[in-house]
Amino acid sequence: MSGSNVWSRSREKLRLFPELFAQCSAEAAVYGKCVAATTTGKQELKKDLCAKEFEALKTCFINAAKKKTK
Repeated sequence: MSGSNVWSRSREKLRLFPELFAQCSAEAAVYGKCVAATTTGKQELKKDLCAKEFEALKTCFINAAKKKTK
């Protein structure tokens, strides 16, 4: 059944996550600091407050994943 291949690919991608995350630690730290700074006290995180930082992290993950799959 072809459905099992989907799960195999998903598991493989999840196994790569720690390595990809390590390659993007600087971007993750910047994003985390932005989130922490905008949610001090009882403030809720509002959409797009850290969009620039999130996009940088997302781009890093995508680029790291592309390098890993080559």
